[in-house]
Amino acid sequence: MEKIQNQRHSIETFYFSLARMLERASYYGLRALVVLYMVGETLKMENTEALTIYGWFTASLVFSQIIGALFGDLLIGNKKSIIIGGIVQAFGAFALCIPSIYGLYIGIFLIVLGSGFYTPNIIANYGKSYLNKTKLLDAGFTIFYLAINIGAFLGSFLIGYSGEEFGYNIGFIISGLLILISLIPIIKTKEKKLPIGEKTSIGKRILTIAMAFIIVGLFWGVYEISNIRILDLQIQLGENSTLGISKSIWQSLNSVFTLPISLIAIIVWTYFYNSQFFKLLIGFIFGAIAFGIILYIPEIPEEKHTIYFIASMLFLAISEIHIAPIIHSILTKYSNPKYLAILISLAFVPTKIFAIIFGIFHEKIYDNPTLGIKFGLIAMILISIGIIGYIIIDKKTTYNNVYN
Repeated sequence: MEKIQNQRHSIETFYFSLARMLERASYYGLRALVVLYMVGETLKMENTEALTIYGWFTASLVFSQIIGALFGDLLIGNKKSIIIGGIVQAFGAFALCIPSIYGLYIGIFLIVLGSGFYTPNIIANYGKSYLNKTKLLDAGFTIFYLAINIGAFLGSFLIGYSGEEFGYNIGFIISGLLILISLIPIIKTKEKKLPIGEKTSIGKRILTIAMAFIIVGLFWGVYEISNIRILDLQIQLGENSTLGISKSIWQSLNSVFTLPISLIAIIVWTYFYNSQFFKLLIGFIFGAIAFGIILYIPEIPEEKHTIYFIASMLFLAISEIHIAPIIHSILTKYSNPKYLAILISLAFVPTKIFAIIFGIFHEKIYDNPTLGIKFGLIAMILISIGIIGYIIIDKKTTYNNVYN
């Protein structure tokens, strides 16, 4: 572990993180309302139809982000793309106030298009602000990830509550206003033109980026199939526990742990630097431990298993913090910043591909939830072994280049 000297987070870290927090609050809050709105008194859709539209809504974001990234990197610049995306997304939220099926489709289309322009370009611009201080990249993206989680939590609570209490239109209007407010800190930032941040061979950069793509896809894919068993345990233990923990806390234990762990990681990684792949290794080891603990809990848990479940959620949160933000850090460090938004948009594709692949076995996993945990445990162990192999080979290659 190496002490970081003469590198500090800048005011742009605060601007970008605040903007992303507000945008995610808008998006997740709106997402919490849109299905309820579709099946409500205005549109009166069937549940299956509403969920189908919702599925297309979330799936389309992968493709819209690629389009937005192409515009940002090749045509109009990242900053302009963020501003255009925010405005379009806000109009989409306002369009949902039109009480008709046309308002719904126009609103969803504009939200998907706007988010596609906003998301990859703000991540790219944020990463570029760290290219002259790459040892702070991990801490920087953890700050950004923390802002996303805070925004998602506040948005779901604020907009969800407002929509249900005062009417869906109020929720949609708040969502649109939050997006527009998120553009204020973006306007205050300056778009930077920087050279390639990491002076390594093109072969190593390609290999590292390819590994990051595979790792992020597998991690979120495994995370998805494990959720069936985790949700089942949350429900059972929440009903039987005498600890006095509310059901809402039970259902968001991972989020409860994410905040303090993120803060600890930010502080440590701001002052001390270690290899990004070592952090990924720690993440997958803790993920394997978490799944191992969950596997130990019987199908019908007793109250004594509550502590095991809480421990598993703690370890899973540690795993997430050592993986999710670090992936964007790796992509920023090893890519050409001229095409960073494109690369970031493509990083969402493996996640969707693995989700589709794992979805083929969804019924089997639903019938036997522990099957997903077993697969997750094996995947975490195998990925950990692969990362260890990569670290060893990388050290040998570096040693040979230096001394031969």
